[in-house]
Amino acid sequence: MTTGSLGLRSSGSYGSLQQQQFQNSATTPPVPPRKPPKMFKEKEGMFLWICKFAPRKKVGMLLICAVSAAVFLWVLYVGKGGGDTPELNISMTSGVFPPDTGQIRRIDLIEQNDFGQIASIESPPPPPPAYFKGYTLPPGNPCEGFTLPPPPADKKRTGPRPCPVCYLPVEQAIALMPDAPSFSPGVSSLTYIHEENLSKSEFGGSEFGGYPSLKQRTDSYDIRESMSVHCGFVRGARPGHQTGFDIDDSNFLAMESCRGVVVASAIFGAFDLIRQPRNISEYAKANVCFYMFVDEETESFMRNSSELDNSMRVGLWRIVVVHNLPYNDPRRNGKVPKLLLHRLFPNARYSLWLDAKLELVVDPYQILERFLWRKNASFAISRHYRRFDVFVEAEANKAASKFDNASIDFQVDFYKKEGLTPFTRAKLPITSDVPEGCVIVKEHIPISNLFTCLWFNEVDRFTPRDQISFAIVRDKIREKTNWTLNMFLDCERRNFVVQGYHRDVLERWPSPPPPGAIAVVHPPPPVIVAAQPNVSTSSFVTSPVKKIPTKRGRERRSKRHRKVIPGS
Repeated sequence: MTTGSLGLRSSGSYGSLQQQQFQNSATTPPVPPRKPPKMFKEKEGMFLWICKFAPRKKVGMLLICAVSAAVFLWVLYVGKGGGDTPELNISMTSGVFPPDTGQIRRIDLIEQNDFGQIASIESPPPPPPAYFKGYTLPPGNPCEGFTLPPPPADKKRTGPRPCPVCYLPVEQAIALMPDAPSFSPGVSSLTYIHEENLSKSEFGGSEFGGYPSLKQRTDSYDIRESMSVHCGFVRGARPGHQTGFDIDDSNFLAMESCRGVVVASAIFGAFDLIRQPRNISEYAKANVCFYMFVDEETESFMRNSSELDNSMRVGLWRIVVVHNLPYNDPRRNGKVPKLLLHRLFPNARYSLWLDAKLELVVDPYQILERFLWRKNASFAISRHYRRFDVFVEAEANKAASKFDNASIDFQVDFYKKEGLTPFTRAKLPITSDVPEGCVIVKEHIPISNLFTCLWFNEVDRFTPRDQISFAIVRDKIREKTNWTLNMFLDCERRNFVVQGYHRDVLERWPSPPPPGAIAVVHPPPPVIVAAQPNVSTSSFVTSPVKKIPTKRGRERRSKRHRKVIPGS
């Protein structure tokens, strides 16, 4: 039996090269056949040996069974090597694994030899997504071993004060900006609920927040890889468009184009004055988005005071006028940009929120490097300088009439039933349950966005005092994930922002003297009492004048210590 009688062909061809040569032998001299290699002879001998024991018509079936068994064993081997990866199904039409498995591996058929054996080469799987994993400062860097010095011994000043913070130079901070986002533990895909037909829930909530039910609230704390939660802006096609907290299209398009760092603040009810950032690098001025949200009342006040013109810019701030505010309380309206900046700036990577009473005095890139990147954190907020316990904070809010006392009591009792306990050292490494929420430094990734969404839902449902609802949201997320946030010292916060006064307080103060003028302080005028008939001047009580005590001599003794002699 020869290869010609079997009709074998050489690999890489669909016809027999030897038959073609013999057919053309009339015109061209025959070419002697090439001597088969030794390996081919061995394979041919094995094939002839098989044919002695099996009928010729069953050889094809035998080979098909052998190939099927080999492919089956190969698939089992690949499946076991996948570990925890989901079961893979081979697509017979395209020769690739389905893309939704996350393990796309293309199989390229290279060669099919004379014996039906299939040789394949498997390309390596794509690398997993890269995440930012933090860094350490090089040895010798001044900030590497920086520690806070003890506070100055000034007994006259016992309140909060700034403390030293070691920032890297702006150029180094910009160079250390991560190329990849941080890892988002527990949740990798986050979407937001959109509803047009709303119905009120058991208690609390608003149309802007979507009236989430208690069941939906409980489900939102069940952390999963893919989640859909209430996060404001429930109505309308997109945030700021017929949703409440409406924004002009021109402003929204500009906000969508902000793809790096955004610094934001808000003034509602003309409650504050705009404060310009200082010590900002030229790179930050050109690349950081500075946005100030105001309502129509604040816009009117700024135009009447000639502070705002048609350019809608005041210094570095771009002024965005918000219409159709969702709440009657300016404090609740302020929580929308404070906690939902990731919805207003969907393409931004980082955000820095400042209350309007604060003046920024450090470059934003230095703040991000110090409190996020160097700490490998995606959320940073300062803790309260004095209070660490939610229950103590609630009592302080009631004493200062920050909100209705009955509403505060209801919220605290609700959290107590859910397991909120007073702060103790047993909660370490958590250092506080009460933030100083006037500054928020955040990276826009799913887990930090989820945190601020759920935090906003608590503010929408209960009181606008966000310090009370902070700890319960943080602790519920920590129960399901290993996500942590950076709660830095309040004195560090006071290092990069200067706290001012609200507008009503400043207007009650007398205007400062012009530069170079000498302030003259006049003593109060004396009180002159006119003499009246039949009225003695001794009947008027004047303020007592404190006499300066004089040092007594040794020769003068007190009567109490005078020795009494009997019979004298």
